[in-house]
Amino acid sequence: MAGLILKHIYKKYPGGFVAVTDVDFEIKDKEFIILVGPSGCGKSTTLRMIAGLEEISEGELYIGDRLVNDIAPKDRDIAMVFQNYALYPHMTVFDNMAFGLKLRKVPKDEIERKVNEAAKILDLSHLLERKPKAMSGGQRQRVAMGRAIVRSPQVFLLDEPLSNLDAKLRAQMRTEISKLHKKLGTTFIYVTHDQTEAMTLGDRIVVMKDGFIQQIDTPQALYEHPVNQFVAGFLGSPQMNFIDAVLKDDLGQYVVEFGSEDSRTQKGVKYQIIVPESKVNRELANYVNKEIVLGIRPESVHDEEMYISSATTGIISCTVEITEMMGAETYLYLNCEGIPITARVSSRSTAKPQDVIQVALDPNRIHIFDKETEKTIVS
Repeated sequence: MAGLILKHIYKKYPGGFVAVTDVDFEIKDKEFIILVGPSGCGKSTTLRMIAGLEEISEGELYIGDRLVNDIAPKDRDIAMVFQNYALYPHMTVFDNMAFGLKLRKVPKDEIERKVNEAAKILDLSHLLERKPKAMSGGQRQRVAMGRAIVRSPQVFLLDEPLSNLDAKLRAQMRTEISKLHKKLGTTFIYVTHDQTEAMTLGDRIVVMKDGFIQQIDTPQALYEHPVNQFVAGFLGSPQMNFIDAVLKDDLGQYVVEFGSEDSRTQKGVKYQIIVPESKVNRELANYVNKEIVLGIRPESVHDEEMYISSATTGIISCTVEITEMMGAETYLYLNCEGIPITARVSSRSTAKPQDVIQVALDPNRIHIFDKETEKTIVS
């Protein structure tokens, strides 16, 4: 088994386009690490450089103790699973899984043992004589993974392996991939644009944007302490609410103020939320009377009377525009003085479109961002 070290890696194309800039981090042995970000952020290019399918323009890549920049993909001891399965349609499941081993002149009895072992792990034993066209998408994806498992690689690379599956199958396969990682005890590097996959599967997540790494941390740490507005907005569903605001100092208390009051006509409403003592830091003093961005996640916007009656700050009045019943919970899409706010509330909520309701923003769960740089000031 092996860890990986990516040292200041760049991918530059002819014409000057830089797809990946200064990717520099370490992946521990047996770690499940996720590369996540929107389309074109450089995550698949990074994976392909690890696989050897893309040349590294600058920097060094180590798998275990070995520098592999100039080592061919087949000699890197890695296995890759693609989103389109890449199965041979004319071959049975057994032959698809055995193909790579046959090329390596592995003895026949060893091939049989390895394929049967992998088939058992992936619940494919009863399908070994079938051809891909007679199988579901989820079964085909398991065959593609089986083909990787039989090679006993040091590192598994998975490039958006679930993106062709429907929502129910994706959820099922997420669980299976997680179990598989624990069973095999191998290093997994997994690329996805789906933040749910990233949050549920990874030991650590690498968030990328425009070829740059934004933040690397555990799912919980990224969710609770994003380093900037992009990371805060990318992780979480529905995404975090962002509200343009101003930071005030009210007799030694920091207050975030937002709304639409017109200073000449006094029309509209100004809302305030006091920054709790636990969230106050030295940096805040630099932002007094300056524009900032207030961030709050939908689950921290409450419409329960019990919560509102006990709240001492952050109570706002909104018009309900849309309600989405999600079964165990309801999403409320609200309008507060022209500011769109999403609330994730109990399914018992009675709010209906066009209702004017009060909601309370939990001050202990607020985030504050620099309006210019989008860096986190408070999280």
